[in-house]
Amino acid sequence: MTTGKIIALRFNRGFGFISPADRAPEGGDVFFHSSSVATGAFDDLREGDSVEFDVEPDPRDPSRSRAANVRVLAPTEAPVE
Repeated sequence: MTTGKIIALRFNRGFGFISPADRAPEGGDVFFHSSSVATGAFDDLREGDSVEFDVEPDPRDPSRSRAANVRVLAPTEAPVE
């Protein structure tokens, strides 16, 4: 399992990006699809949430990676309104 933080969410498109904690200098952010969220609902995620996930080859482009089995470890506090 790899850990990281959600850095971007596109709710209207159903995907987001995770910045891995152990990212190598040549590595980058990891794409994830809403269907890869293993716990809770995609709509409950927030930018800044700490997550753990598996990395697998993207079936559309095996030279790229994507996140699978995304699980929230520490949710970000909801803003006070």
